[in-house]
Amino acid sequence: MNHPISNNHSMNIFQEEEASSTPAGMPPVDRDRKGLAALSSLKGLLILVLVAWLLPPATSAQLKINAQALKLNNVFSIISNMYVDTINENKIVEAAIVGALKELDPHSSYIPKAEVDRVNEPLEGSFEGVGIQFQLFEDTILVVQTISGTPAEKVGVMPGDRIVYIDNELVAGVKFQNSDVTKRLRGTRGSVVEVKIRRRGVKELMLFKITRDKIPVNSIDANYMIDKQTGYIRINNFGSKTMLEYKEAFSKLREQGMKNLILSLQGNGGGYMNAAIELADEFLGAGQLIVYTEGARQPKSVANASSRGDFETGKLIILVDEYSASASEIVSGAVQDWDRGLIVGRRSFGKGLVQRQIPLSDGSMLRLTTSRYHTPTGRSIQKPYKDGVEKYQKDLEERFKHGEMVTADSIQFPDSLKYKTLKLGRTVYGGGGIMPDVFIPIDTTRFTMYHRKVVAQGIMNKVSVQYIEKNRTNLKRQYPAFDKFLHQFTVDDTLLKLILDAAEAEKIVFDEQQYEKSKALMALQLKALIARDLWSVNEYYRIIDSDNEALQAALKILNTPGMYDKKLTNR
Repeated sequence: MNHPISNNHSMNIFQEEEASSTPAGMPPVDRDRKGLAALSSLKGLLILVLVAWLLPPATSAQLKINAQALKLNNVFSIISNMYVDTINENKIVEAAIVGALKELDPHSSYIPKAEVDRVNEPLEGSFEGVGIQFQLFEDTILVVQTISGTPAEKVGVMPGDRIVYIDNELVAGVKFQNSDVTKRLRGTRGSVVEVKIRRRGVKELMLFKITRDKIPVNSIDANYMIDKQTGYIRINNFGSKTMLEYKEAFSKLREQGMKNLILSLQGNGGGYMNAAIELADEFLGAGQLIVYTEGARQPKSVANASSRGDFETGKLIILVDEYSASASEIVSGAVQDWDRGLIVGRRSFGKGLVQRQIPLSDGSMLRLTTSRYHTPTGRSIQKPYKDGVEKYQKDLEERFKHGEMVTADSIQFPDSLKYKTLKLGRTVYGGGGIMPDVFIPIDTTRFTMYHRKVVAQGIMNKVSVQYIEKNRTNLKRQYPAFDKFLHQFTVDDTLLKLILDAAEAEKIVFDEQQYEKSKALMALQLKALIARDLWSVNEYYRIIDSDNEALQAALKILNTPGMYDKKLTNR
C-alpha cells in the first residue's frame, strides 16, 4: 500500500485546475477552524472514536477509549438536543476533528469528502477531464496548452483559443474563479462536454464536443542533457507513476550518453513513501538500508535496496532546498548516509512523519501520523513541533531571519545530533532536515520589491500570454526548434517595456534602481514563460535553470577534475 507522507500541489497555470511550475513543498495548513473556541471540550475526544474503530475490542486501552468515546457521544447528544439555536451537526463534527488533529502534530489532517479526490490527484498521477492548461486572462478562459494525447488535443483545440461557452453556459466576461472552470471541464470518463471557442482569424465561434478521459499528472518537470556527459532530471513530487516517468527519462538520457546524473528535488514536498524507496533503490547496492519507520503503536519497518538499481555507480548529485520535504528527504538522506553521492543546496524542510490515509464512513478521510522515519544512520529528520503548529509553520521564516539561507555558519547543531556516514565516516546531522554536503546560499541581489510585485500580480504571465497570442505563428516559423530559440531569441527593451507598461496599469510604482537590479532576471523569466507556452514545461526549465545556483554549482563540481571526489571524502 502506498502511504502518502506529504501533500504537495501548488501551481500557477491551470490544468482544468492547477498545472504549472511554481515550487511547492510546504505541508498543508489545517482548514476550517471556525467554531473551535466553542468546541474546546470536544478537542481530542472525537479522534478517540475514530481510533476506537481501528483497534481490537479486548484490550484495556480499548476499554479506556470506549469510556472516552461514550463521554464524547454524551456531549454531542447534549449539544444536539439542548443547544439554544439550530446547529449544523456536520460542521460541528468536522470542526471537532480538525481541532483534535491540531493537538497532535502539524501533519495529521482531515480531508472533507468533497476534497478527497482533488487532494490525491497529484499523487495518483491522473484525473478525469479534457486535457487543457488554461489561464484566466481578462475574464476570459485562455487555452495555454493542450496536453499531448488528451481529448482536447484530439478534437483540435489549440493554444491561444478562448473558451466562450461550456455546455451552452456563457463563461467569457464572467467573474469566474479557477475552481469554477475546473468544475465545468472535469467530469466522469466517457462523458461529453461541449465548448464553443473563439479563435484568432476565425469569424464564427467553433464548437467542439470533447469526450472526457483520464488525464496524466506528471511528476517529472524536466529531463535533458546539460552537457555531453551530464543528465538532469527534476522531480516535483512522488506519486504512483513517478518511477515509470523516471525510468523513461533515465533511459532516454542514458541513450544520449549520460554518465553523471544531477537529480533535482528542489521544491519537492514529498508524496508516496514507496516511490521514494524505489527511487533510492536505483542508486544503492543490494541489501543497503534505505529507510526505517517506527511508531509507538507501529512496529519497526525496514526497507532495503534490491539488486536491480540502474545507477549504482556513476557520479550523482541531488539538489535540495528548504521546500524539499518528506519523501525527498528519504532519498537524499539515504544517498548521503551511504556516501553514494553529494547533496547540494540548502537544509531541507525537516518532515519525518509518516501519514496513513484512513477512509471514514461518509467518504471523507483522516490523514493520521502513525510513525517516524529514520535514515540508514538512524537520523530522525523531523524538526521539532512541540511549541505548536503556528511556530512550526513559521520555521522557514525564522531561518531567513537567522541568516541560514545566506550562510551555513549560522546553522548550529549540538553534538548529540552528530552521526557518521556508513562508508566514509563523514559527519552528518539529524534534528531537522537534511543538511547538504555543499551549501548554496540564496542570491538576493536581483530580487527586489518591484520585481516581487510584478510577479505576484501576474504581470509576467499576462505579458507572456499577450505576446504569444499576437506572435505565435511568427515565432513558430522563426524558431521551428527549441535549440534555435534558446540561443537566438532575446528579450529586448521593447519587450521589457510591455512589463513596465502593464505594471503601471496595475498601479505598481516604477522604481528605476530596483528595476535595473531585477532587469536580467525579469528578462530570463519572460523568455522561459514564452518557451513554456510554445513548447512545454521542460523547455521552461532549460531556460530558467541557467539561474539555478545549486545546479550551476553541481555542474562545476562534476566538470572540475577531482572536485567531486574531494567534496565526497571531505579532503
